[in-house]
Amino acid sequence: MAEQQQNQFVEIVFSCVDDKFYKDEIILGHHSLARVISGEMKIIQADSTFLLGPGSTFLYPRNQPATVIKYPKDGQRFQSVSMKLTHERLKDFYTRNPFQTPLPRTDKIRHFEEHPLLISFFASLMPYFDMAHALPPKMADVKLEEAITILRSIDPDIDGLLADFQEPGKINLAEFMEKNYRFNLTLEKFSYLSGRSLTTFKRDFKKIFDTTPQRWLTHKRLQLAHYQLSEKQRRPVEVYFEAGFEDLSHFSFAFKKQFGYSPNSLIKRNHQPTP
Repeated sequence: MAEQQQNQFVEIVFSCVDDKFYKDEIILGHHSLARVISGEMKIIQADSTFLLGPGSTFLYPRNQPATVIKYPKDGQRFQSVSMKLTHERLKDFYTRNPFQTPLPRTDKIRHFEEHPLLISFFASLMPYFDMAHALPPKMADVKLEEAITILRSIDPDIDGLLADFQEPGKINLAEFMEKNYRFNLTLEKFSYLSGRSLTTFKRDFKKIFDTTPQRWLTHKRLQLAHYQLSEKQRRPVEVYFEAGFEDLSHFSFAFKKQFGYSPNSLIKRNHQPTP
């Protein structure tokens, strides 16, 4: 499940997937503007799923956990171009190009309709990936500034997202964890996204759930996996990653320890004929 990336500049990346599919969990510290060139891409968040095909352009906000699956389709391998819109670059841009009215922030993925400005912009990038040498930094600066300017021209509300440089504030921990437990994040990342230090996160977690984060997360993920296996008739290899486990063998071990039987035993039991 290898993904190849061609970096013409640290903030502009061309990616391709030659295998059957590539799957990963992501949480970016920057906004990412991307366009699918060929193949298909699925982004699974806690409360929504996006299916993106050739020509799809979207903005993925920072600090949003998701499962990403990239795979070939219609005989073509997956290819995409993505651009990192970092804090530093956006702060510099908005210092020079201020906006008048503060807008409410939304952390949802922005999926843009086809637009001549987007089509011509991404088409202009493709020849750079055939260059023998890296794209000159000044040229990359120009293209990134052009990308931000285009987003502002086609989406009047985009400033509310791009010009918000605040760190995550303290939020309802129970709601946050119930929404995001399936994502395989570190405790440090869970604490940061909930607006807490690691020490405060563990203390608040104990008060709310009366257990440790590690035990609660494992229990919730195994419950989800059991439901997917027993009710949705899915296979262990289809379930373990989406339930928050990185390794199939570790998932099978934890599942058997929790329920007293293996995932495969549950599948076999479900397929036994009723007497």
